[in-house]
Amino acid sequence: MSQHKIAVVVGSLRRDSINRKLAGAIVKLAPSEFRFDQLQIGDVPLYNQDQEADPAPTVKRLKSEVSAAQAVIFVTPEYNRSVPGVLKNAIDAASRPHGHSAWAGKPAGILSASTSPIGAAMAQQHLRNILAYLDVPTPDQPEAFIQIKERFFDPSGQIASADTRKFPAWLIRHAAT
Repeated sequence: MSQHKIAVVVGSLRRDSINRKLAGAIVKLAPSEFRFDQLQIGDVPLYNQDQEADPAPTVKRLKSEVSAAQAVIFVTPEYNRSVPGVLKNAIDAASRPHGHSAWAGKPAGILSASTSPIGAAMAQQHLRNILAYLDVPTPDQPEAFIQIKERFFDPSGQIASADTRKFPAWLIRHAAT
């Protein structure tokens, strides 16, 4: 049986980020035919068009990892009603130079977690707009705006509620097909 290789891009650098925890938890929900690689984006230098001809090694690595994946799952917080700068920077770096985007055609799922009841809805909308321009298909429905409350994660890092676990598992399967 072949494995579906899924790149996971977490839009937060914070080690104890709830979105990083969510990314780790969804990986545990996936069937064995899925393999996940969480991509490092914190070391990608700020995008500068002057460096497109000779990109930094970290940009080359990111583009290679995205290219090798069959699909992408973005797990992002919301900063100031949009995506975090580090995520936008990584997307920009791997999409350039024009016509050589590593993202093009990669199906993607989007998840976000927040302590807010709207669960980073604006960040997801902005991310969908960015990805649409880059030819990254994302499912329109259902959307996942996850509010993190006390005891959302169990002590092992799993999503505690069986009902809540169903949606990320569905999203993984849908994004990879």
